Amino acid sequence: MGHWLERNIIEPGKLPLLLALAAFVLTFLLTRVVTRMIRAGKGPFGNVKAGGMHIHHVVPGVVLSVVGGFGAVASGQHGFGAGLCAVLFGMGAGLVLDEFALILHLDDVYWTEAGRQSVEMVVLTAALVGLVLLGFLPFGVNDLSDEDVQNRGGAMLSVGVNFLFSLVALGKGKARMAVFGVIIPFVALVGALRLARPASPWAKRFYRRRPRARSRSVLRAYRHDRRWAGPRRRVQDLIGGRPDPTPAGTPAVRR
Repeated sequence: MGHWLERNIIEPGKLPLLLALAAFVLTFLLTRVVTRMIRAGKGPFGNVKAGGMHIHHVVPGVVLSVVGGFGAVASGQHGFGAGLCAVLFGMGAGLVLDEFALILHLDDVYWTEAGRQSVEMVVLTAALVGLVLLGFLPFGVNDLSDEDVQNRGGAMLSVGVNFLFSLVALGKGKARMAVFGVIIPFVALVGALRLARPASPWAKRFYRRRPRARSRSVLRAYRHDRRWAGPRRRVQDLIGGRPDPTPAGTPAVRR
């Protein structure tokens, strides 16, 4: 483990990325724990206010991201400064993306159905950063043996092929399979071979004159959503908390 960490993380200069990813995930999880405690009225925590104005945690998140980003550019890839800036940037990114839905909608939708988009964005970001972190890139590593070069070349080829399948899956409206298919072999292949979702660019382009394929696509999407909507909601509730049952047309207010 120590040898792998040295060869694939430290020597290529990816230690700051590892620190940033760890800080990003931990900050998001801790933020969700604190906000759920505030929502339930438990613990010593409370909303931060200044002059009667509620200060969303996206504000310190932006500050930390700016400080960490510019600090990382100035400090390079190595040394204590680079690691510290990576942690600050990861913390800031975690706070910002935890309120991604607020930025997208320009409204406080944290505990609404629309607020689930923040959780999805955090999971997507963590998956992509993890892909970059675990990718076997031959750059920045010295004294590679022939076996190392062959292994890394094979890994890069596999990632490249999976990425092409992921593009097809993405065009078919299967965003989650596209993302995780880059990391997990055959997931993107399955998404690329299956029918496209009805509203996807692939369906609009290739199913326009194929009514049978279009009707099968609609039916399969309906069955898939009906089957997996419940488990997906339970996972989202476990990570981000259950949304408020806000009636239609009522502005969402964070409690």
